[in-house]
Amino acid sequence: YYTNIPGSCNFETKDQEWTTVCGLIQDTTDDFDWNISNSAAQTGPHTDHTPGKGQSFLYVNSSAQKEGNRARITTSKFFPASLGVCRVRFWFWMFASRQTGVLKVYTAEEHGMDILMWSSSRNEENKW
Repeated sequence: YYTNIPGSCNFETKDQEWTTVCGLIQDTTDDFDWNISNSAAQTGPHTDHTPGKGQSFLYVNSSAQKEGNRARITTSKFFPASLGVCRVRFWFWMFASRQTGVLKVYTAEEHGMDILMWSSSRNEENKW
């Protein structure tokens, strides 16, 4: 569900569809999808970054993917352009594996061009 900050979501959606609750859209032109879980078994973290039990997070399972495959989600609403007001904040877990790819964050400008804002391809520690 959403917190009081516009655009924020903690993925605790109960039986509701997380994409609808969180205002996100799975890209239908990508190669595989993001999923929601509170444990990613051997392939990922056992809980999310917040204290407590059963906290949910989004993940992609890249173990069956080949180089160049993409999993992409986008926001369902546009956020107005701002200077020093709009910030993206998120936690990520990218523990080393042969199949770990690159995590990228883009912003779309008004004519639809994607602008790369941030990316990480280095092998992170086994933590958020």
